[in-house]
Amino acid sequence: MPQLLSRYRPPLGFGPGQGHRQTWVGAILRQLPPRTPYRERITTQDEDFLDLDWGPPRHSRRVVVISHGLEGSSRAGYVQGMARAFLKRDWDVVAWNCRSCSGVPNRQLRFYHSGASEDLRTVVRHVLALGRFNQMALVGFSLGGNLTLKFLGEEGASIDSRITRAVALSAPCDLEVASNRIDLPENKLYRSAFLHSLKRKFEAKALLYPGQAALDVTDWKSIRRFQDFEARYMAPLHGFTGAEDYWEQASSRGYLDRIRIPSLLVNAVDDPFLADGCYPVDEAEANPHIHLEMPEAGGHVGFVTFWRKGEFWSESRAAEWAEGG
Repeated sequence: MPQLLSRYRPPLGFGPGQGHRQTWVGAILRQLPPRTPYRERITTQDEDFLDLDWGPPRHSRRVVVISHGLEGSSRAGYVQGMARAFLKRDWDVVAWNCRSCSGVPNRQLRFYHSGASEDLRTVVRHVLALGRFNQMALVGFSLGGNLTLKFLGEEGASIDSRITRAVALSAPCDLEVASNRIDLPENKLYRSAFLHSLKRKFEAKALLYPGQAALDVTDWKSIRRFQDFEARYMAPLHGFTGAEDYWEQASSRGYLDRIRIPSLLVNAVDDPFLADGCYPVDEAEANPHIHLEMPEAGGHVGFVTFWRKGEFWSESRAAEWAEGG
């Protein structure tokens, strides 16, 4: 499907080239009261757990599953904004937390990563097994967007017929180029924040697994680039032979040709975390189920608007898409 002409019109001061401003306001500074207050803990096949946060029941036959981004959680402002938009339209909402992102370390040695689509699959199957819903939409932000697209590609034509539509926002579908981009000097502040947060989680996990080399942070000062972290920690901890192997296997770009439900990918041109490989024009043109929208502005998980009673454009767009628009 040829790329879509975006209707996003940013407010004054948030136009093209203001990707950092969009990112700070939309993804980092925005705070909203919780719309998904009901927590459910489910068990994974490897005897770990995932925490799911549900919104107030709408007694609807429709449900949306929302996946957060790197070092985010179900309580992130962008997740809660999306939850509010779907609740307002009478969808049931579940926002799930990747392993160790719900406030407590996960049980197993493994962690979470950009290609861990098996955990999204566990959530999806659990929600559908409840028997309450005949329609499910998937929405993923950043890392969660990559997970969503990878999951859809893995499912291919065998996907459950109740999963009807999906949206990926600011998705780093080519992890190698995204890693290169986050390591640029202009992104030092973001990179430092991510690495600081990840270090704290590794320290907490090391208390559960003393002596594990994969969790040893004594030489953390040598980790100056995000690529260093992926090579030293992320890849070996999850069974990859190195960073290159991780990037290749975990990137959703290699799965886009197999997606068989209408899927919207919205990546802003001025996203400070994305580069060329994250704008899969050729893949979208080759697959009628992939709809690529590339607004000139929007930053990373930004898409700020001020005239929709608090609802950002990305939230209106995702809800519209989920309902067939």
